[in-house]
Parts: sequence; structure tokens; C-alpha cells
Amino acid sequence: MSETNPAAAGASVDTAPHRYTAAVAAEIEARWQDFWDAEGTYAAPNPKGDLAGDPELAARPKKFIMDMFPYPSGAGLHVGHPLGYIATDVFARYQRMTGHNVLHTLGFDAFGLPAEQHAVATGEHPRVTTEAAISNMKSQLRRLGLGHDKRRSFATIDPDYYKWTQWIFLQIFNSWYDDEARKARPIAELVAQFESGERAVPGGRSWNALSAVERADVLGEYRLAYASDAPVNWCPGLGTVLANEEVTADGRSERGNFPVFKAKLRQWNMRITAYADRLLEDLEELDWPEAIKLQQRNWIGRSEGARVDFPIDGEHITVFTTRPDTLFGASYMVLAPEHPLVDKFTPAAWPEGTHDVWTGGHATPAEAISAYRAQAASKSDVERQAEAKDKTGVFTGSYATNPVNGEKIPVFIADYVLMGYGTGAIMAVPAHDVRDFAFARAFELPIICVVEPTDDRGTDTSAWDDAFVSYDATIVNSTGEGVSLDGLGVVEAKARVTEWLERSGIGEGTVNFRLRDWLFSRQRYWGEPFPIVYDEDGVAHSLPESMLPLELPEVEDYSPRTFDPDDADTQPETPLSRNEEWVDVTLDLGDGPKKYRRETNTMPNWAGSCWYELRYLDPHNDRQMVDPEIERYWMGPGEDRPHGGVDLYVGGAEHAVLHLLYARFWSKVLYDLGYVSSAEPFHKLFNQGMIQAFVYRDSRGFAVPAAEVEERDGAFYYEGEQVSRLLGKMGKSLKNAVTPESICGEYGADTLRLYEMAMGPLDVSRPWDTRAVVGQFRLLQRLWRNIVDEATGEVTVVDAEPGEDTLRALHKAIDGVRQDLEGLRFNTAIAKVTELNNHLTKAGGPVSRSVAEALVLLVAPLAPHIAEELWRKLGHGDTVVHQDFPVADQAYVVDEAVTCVVQIKGKVKARLEVPPAISEEELEKVALADEKVVAALAGAPIRKVIVRAPKLVNIVV
Repeated sequence: MSETNPAAAGASVDTAPHRYTAAVAAEIEARWQDFWDAEGTYAAPNPKGDLAGDPELAARPKKFIMDMFPYPSGAGLHVGHPLGYIATDVFARYQRMTGHNVLHTLGFDAFGLPAEQHAVATGEHPRVTTEAAISNMKSQLRRLGLGHDKRRSFATIDPDYYKWTQWIFLQIFNSWYDDEARKARPIAELVAQFESGERAVPGGRSWNALSAVERADVLGEYRLAYASDAPVNWCPGLGTVLANEEVTADGRSERGNFPVFKAKLRQWNMRITAYADRLLEDLEELDWPEAIKLQQRNWIGRSEGARVDFPIDGEHITVFTTRPDTLFGASYMVLAPEHPLVDKFTPAAWPEGTHDVWTGGHATPAEAISAYRAQAASKSDVERQAEAKDKTGVFTGSYATNPVNGEKIPVFIADYVLMGYGTGAIMAVPAHDVRDFAFARAFELPIICVVEPTDDRGTDTSAWDDAFVSYDATIVNSTGEGVSLDGLGVVEAKARVTEWLERSGIGEGTVNFRLRDWLFSRQRYWGEPFPIVYDEDGVAHSLPESMLPLELPEVEDYSPRTFDPDDADTQPETPLSRNEEWVDVTLDLGDGPKKYRRETNTMPNWAGSCWYELRYLDPHNDRQMVDPEIERYWMGPGEDRPHGGVDLYVGGAEHAVLHLLYARFWSKVLYDLGYVSSAEPFHKLFNQGMIQAFVYRDSRGFAVPAAEVEERDGAFYYEGEQVSRLLGKMGKSLKNAVTPESICGEYGADTLRLYEMAMGPLDVSRPWDTRAVVGQFRLLQRLWRNIVDEATGEVTVVDAEPGEDTLRALHKAIDGVRQDLEGLRFNTAIAKVTELNNHLTKAGGPVSRSVAEALVLLVAPLAPHIAEELWRKLGHGDTVVHQDFPVADQAYVVDEAVTCVVQIKGKVKARLEVPPAISEEELEKVALADEKVVAALAGAPIRKVIVRAPKLVNIVV
């Protein structure tokens, strides 16, 4: 290590043997971490048992502080990862010192694809590599001095944990959503309604007349967890179904770059759409960043409009439209290629007069549709929804009837319509929709203007370059036999045509959502097994709680079976399906031993993170997911938290939608069923920024080791070759990662903590600069030097009272740091601590004990190891963790006097020292009586005096 490194050397060993160095920091930090573990310093007492025997502790307010679940990567942490963990630790420590009972812990989201990919490549069980990664991450986090209650930590791969993940799945499976009550209810109550006749059985038959299979089918239409033939992203080259996030924009797998096809497979789904309105409504009561709320609103995508039936061959196609006012402009229809009615309305031959451009060059509609479906299946949803001008599609060979004017309009299939949104069918109004306009131009379809343009293009669409879209214009060309919309505005026209549709029995006003049900199946090994078995008729049965957890069996091969990458017609083969002894079982589910077949899909990695906040509360309960009294204490609703939830949840904005939406859904189901008192999982959400780093690339575009790059005359060189520099992410693959161990080894964990918190506001991204770390190390050295003699190691504080200047500096620091820590403004809190510490350094002489102790307490949440050591050196036998945080004396916070500027004709004529609380009337009198002001006025008449107490008086003459 360099001799010039102040952490390593600095002053001579002879003259400063007790100086705060990296070696001293390492010894102190390791010793106090051992102490905290041995003493259980961060153990948060629960209301049952612990608090019951300690009235004083029970009277404390509680604080539940959480980080987003980390995934234990085999690569370990770089310095960007702990940013949020350090921030929550600082906040948790501050809350403890302000009298709160604080729950702060950390578990591991450990199921997932990376470990399985490693298992496929090496044959090593994913549990082995995952547990090794968890062990390494625990070691790294411990070195940072994080104050976690380690008794409460767990990993989602622990059978004792995923037993309850499986149990929750079964509660959702055995529930349905009652639209009238607006809540989930047990499925047994729905069965009772069918049996009694209170609720009519779909199809009109009696419940008792239905077979077991028919009953299961009926209930499947209501269950909140249900299996259905769902369109999925099927990748034959990988042998698995992929989540949307694992498919690139050009419709290929992110891993391996294989083609991905849309295929229908039997999959488990969660009926999250039933909760769409409540998910929207309850957002308003959450203390979340507005940007995150907006993303959730957009994802849920609530839109009001109408459902309209278009007659076709004695039946009808139903569409949802947000613009029923444009019905007269509908000149064709489009169905999603996967729409179930496509085959039904496909004739054997093309109708007479079919345009050549509509057929795609195929001899029959069936051939055209088959070929187009294969083409559409090779595209991702993102690709299909792209705003490309070139639209593709094919005519089905059938015509529907526009219900408002009786016009026959052709029905197409096209990939820009998805089954997952609305009804999977649209009425196309090309004059007023950009995508429809492009399609109509490509297929030579009529374009009818029904919303009068507000520009100069006119209503003749033949010369238009694009659609005219407006929600504030006049309706034209919209009169039929039953209804006329001409001359109305959009809002009035929508109301009138919707009322006519309902009166005519061909439509109704309705609400639609962009949100789709959650696809909950994965064709992989490393995930929670479903607690579901199937009987010989294919009816799904839930396992009783006594059979949970259903653990993953051993398999010989973790690889999914792969196929010809271009063969979209293959079917996945899951790793679990190969263990026939596990799959085919004889069980007694209450009606005698029978043969069953287990579900061979596994749950997605989102499952474990949907409810982990609840298990932190009561992690060793083997009888309940969580004790209701314990849950109510930590997460129950309060005056400022109407839906309950975690007091502070910190994590990245990248989880704005999926994780947060899924967790909210699970919470609401559990709340409806009476298992929890909190309808929302996370009351306050804070998104930390990202620590960035410079990425250096050579002429080939390859990243080179950042630590080996040299800067010369403003340019950057690696092994003599000039390289480019760009600020970006930090990571192993970018060769710019800095490990926490390297910084801790050179400066200590307290310095790393201070530097990351001091870099800037917590919610913004900031660049890492290893050279700047030393600034925070020097702060700690000055703090140490103000209390400890570097030559003797003795404490130098004195019992004398501090001077007034020091008292003012101290109490201003206390007041400011309290406010900053409360508001998560850690960078400004550190600045105030630095200012106070510098004041003591400049003042010279020994520091008053009362000031030194207060300074140590101010530092304790930010740099806990050095604070513990100095607190002990100051003569205290108890830990600093549970000391009271200093409270400012407001008499010293408010300045005795402030400077007031007096201006005449905009020029400063006097400066007055006045009390901060002076009134405007008194300040005006003082200013006008000042001799400099009187002289400057020289008897001139005063027209107006503007007073801004206590800092400004402006005299207009």
C-alpha cells in the first residue's frame, strides 16, 4: 500500500501510534460486529412475549424498514449494490435512537434463472451455488456493519419459507372475486350459492346435475388462480416458455438469441384483473413517488368506453372501443390471429370480388390464415405493437355488419391486435387512428372522416397523409336510421351513441383495462413446486396443509429438452416431468387413496417476493404464515397509513410495476380473506439512485479494465492504446466494478458508508470516484483526533462547559442533522456533521465532554463502528445503538441577530443587526431612524416602504 495513503500511514508511527488508520478501523469494525452479533443488539422484539413483559418497550412507537429483496449473485457485490442497504441502515439506526422499536432485516430472493443456467451448464445442483452465493453476500454485508435482525433472515428456497408461498397459492386458488362485495371470498361460498340456487349455474343446469369435470370447469371461470390455454412465448431452442422480459424487441430469446413463437399452452394464471379498480384507487393513499404511481396507472390502463356487437353470420363479434362516437367511421374489423372466432367465420373460398391485396397470394382463406398465423407467432408482443407504418394482415373471407349504419365491412386478422387487450377484436376507424390508417392505405380500404379536422386538411381523406386524432372536435358524417351524432362534441356523442347501443341491445357502456392476468407458470426446475395434483379426469386438487411443503425432487438433468429452434409446433418438456416417481403418486386427500399426477411446472421467481414482508414479522412460526397480532402491530393500518403496510420500503425504480403490482395483489387477497390487517404491503416507497462508473472501451468496442486506464492530457489510454470513456453502469462484465472489500480494506467500512451517503441526494444517480473516498476518511480521522490523543491513546475531552459559539454550532448541527436524517437527506446531514467537527478542530484546545458525546451520537447512525469505539472510550459501558439521539436547544439554534439590508432607490445604504423575530412594523421604524438612512434620504418625501422582515427594507422616494 502506498506510503502516501492517509489510511495506511500519514504521521510517523513514533509520533502518532494511536492514529485512526485503516488497520485501526478494521480492528474496531470486526470487534464491534462480533459484539453486536453476540449481544443480539439489533433484535427487534415482537408484541407477543417480548413486549408483553416490558411495558416501557411496549410503549415505544414501531418502525418497519425494508430493502427490496436482493438476488444472491455468484459474482458478489460491487460498491453500487449496498447504496440502498446503507441508507436504510442509517435511517433504522436513527429511528432506534429516537425511541422507536425498529424491525430491519434482510433475506434473499433465491429462486431464479441464473442458478438454473449454471446447473444446466455444470450439472451442479442450483441449491449448492445459490447457498454459496448467499453465504458470500452475507459476509460482504456484515463487513458494512448493517444492523439487521439476523434471527428474521431467510431465503425463498428454504422449505420452511416456501411452504407458506405454496399455502398462499392455495388460498388464492380456493378463492373467487365477488364483484358485488368487491372482495375475494372462499370458493366454498360460491359452491354453496350454486347448490342452493342463489346463483344461477352458467348454462342453466343445476349444480347437482354437473359432473366433477363440469363443476371444475365452472369454478375455473371464477377462481383467482386458474389454469387455461394461454398464449405464451415458446422458445424451442431453449426448450422453455419465456417471460416477456426475457424476449428481445425483435422476437428472439435474450439468452441464446433463438426465435420465440406465440403458442397456446396450459398455464397457471392469477386473476389480478379482478383487482384492477382497487389497485388504482388505493394508490392514492400510498406515500410513493408520483412517477411510480403513474407507471402503475399506465400499466393497469383503465379506459372507459363501450362494448359493441357487430353481427356476422347469425352471431356477432364483440369489440371494446374508447371511441364509440366514431362508429360511423368503422370501415373494417381486425381480429387477433389467435382469436377463437377466426376459424368459425372462415369460408371455404374467397368471396366474389375479393381484392388480390387482401388474400396474401393464397388460394383459400384457410391457407392465408394458417400462413399468417405462423408469421405472427414468430413476433413478440412488443414487436407486434410497434408503431411501424408497414402493416400486415389477411382477409378472413367474411364480412360483419356495422350496427349503426348497416354497412358490410370486411373482417381481417392482423398482428397489431392482441388477444390480451379488450376482446381481441377492434373496429377500425382509419381516419382517426394512426395504425388503422396505415393498414387501410396498405389494403386499399375506405377511410371515412367522422371527426371534423381542426386543421386545414378538410374531410376528403383521399389527400390525407395520416389520421386526424382529436378528443375535442365536432362529429360529422354520422347519421343513421336510429341515431344521429352530427354536430355534437366528442363527449356528448359518446354518451348519446352509448345510450342508443344499450337501448338497442347491441352494446353497453363499460370499463376496460390494459392489465392482463398474470401468467404464473414456468417450465423450469428451480422454482416453487405447485401444491396441485390432477386426478384421472384431469381435475385439479389442492394438497392439504399437512402435505406442505411440497419439496423439489432430485432430477438427473436440469436442462429443458430443446428442439429445432424453428419448429414452433413442439411442446415443452419440463425437468420435473422426468421424475416419474415424484410425478405419479397415490394420495389420500380425504376420500381414500387414489392415483394422481403432480403439476410439473414451477412458480415464477416473483412468487417468493410477493409476501416476504409478512414472513419477516414471524419467521419461525410453523403453524401460521404470520401471527395476526404480530402482523397488526408491525403493519396494521393507522391514522397516517389507512391501508397499513411497511413504514419505509427502499429499492430501485426498475421494480415499479411487476414486483410492486404482484405484491399489492397478494396483499389484497390475504386481506380480503382475513389473514392480514394491511390491504397494502408497502406504505412508503423510496427509490434510490444508481452508483455509476466510467466504462472504458477500446477501438473494437470491448470494455477494458478501468483500474488500469491512464489519463494523459485529457485523453485515456490502456496498454498504450487510446480508449473511449462513457459514464454508465458498474458491473463485472464492464470491467469497472469496485468491490466493497477493496474500499473497506483501504479505508474501513465507516468511510465507505459515509462516502456513499455523501455522494449526493439518495434518489439521484451519481458517479463513483475512488479518489474522493479519502475525504470521508479524513473526516473520521479529525473526529478521532478531537477526542483521542494520537500519541498516547488517552481521551482528551474536558468537563468544562463549552463557549457560546460552540453551543450554537452544536445545536444548529443537532437540529439540522435530525431534520436531514428524518428526510433521508444523508448527504446534507454529513455536511452538517463535518461543519461541526471542523468548528471544534479550528477552535483548538480540548473539546468539552458534552459536545464530544453529542458529536459521537450524531455520527452513530452514519459511522456506527467508530461511534461505538469512541462512546466506550468516553466511559460508557452500554452500546451507542440504543442511546437517545441529541435534541437541539432552540435558543441556540435561532441566531441572536440577523443582518437587514436597507435600500433606497435600489442601492444599499445601510446594514442593520436586528432580532430574527422582529415584526415588519418595528423593522420599518428601526430602519427609518438609522442615521445613515436619514442622511441618505436628505429630507426627500417617502412614497412607499417595502419591508421583508427580518432581512430587507426597500424605501421608495
